[in-house]
Amino acid sequence: MAFESESVSFTDLSRNPKAVAARAVALGCLRVTHRDAPDMVLTTAMYAERAEENLTTASRLFLALLKQDDGAKSLLLALPEVFPWVRHLDAGEVREFTVELLEALSDAAELGAREAVHRAIVSWRATARINADPDQLREAVRPLGDVDLGPVEVHE
Repeated sequence: MAFESESVSFTDLSRNPKAVAARAVALGCLRVTHRDAPDMVLTTAMYAERAEENLTTASRLFLALLKQDDGAKSLLLALPEVFPWVRHLDAGEVREFTVELLEALSDAAELGAREAVHRAIVSWRATARINADPDQLREAVRPLGDVDLGPVEVHE
């Protein structure tokens, strides 16, 4: 959901909720800042439902394009415009990122798993950052030898 640049403080909301609510309705959504907590967004149910519908539509469209040869090719060609750092990924990594990103968009749209998209982008951007720095890349692919990193916890 894109946030309007306008905001009100939490104090404004608590002092004059009707006026703040009316402003949120007029704008579609309104950021509520809070000094001691994360900002919130006040919106109407219809605005939120439209945002969900838009995400679902875009997600399904991109997944459908990925299944078409020309569509997949177009997505791969467009990716550097959206994410310039993909130039530091090899062709296989770009394809993996594309699939993971579109699956994450689908998960966000269909399951409400909103962090999935952010996690995919941040993870692949970190990979690109390492690939872009020869020293980091050398260190990342260096064999560990007999180093014991301890037990690994698996969370399901």
